[in-house]
Amino acid sequence: MKRVDVRDADWFKSSHSNGNGNCLEVAVLGEIVAARDSKQQSGPVVAIAADGWRAFISGVANGEFVRL
Repeated sequence: MKRVDVRDADWFKSSHSNGNGNCLEVAVLGEIVAARDSKQQSGPVVAIAADGWRAFISGVANGEFVRL
């Protein structure tokens, strides 16, 4: 497993975020996209290949996932 340095990452939230504190923040780091819980900025980070992130976002936009 490769470690990703996120110390200088430029984190952002979706423009659709409603500010209720349940937000996902992402940072694009070349071919890696990092994601974290906005409430736990020093907590765990998930690193995803950029192609995988694009596929995930496309699936969300196309309604391929159901809310549980």
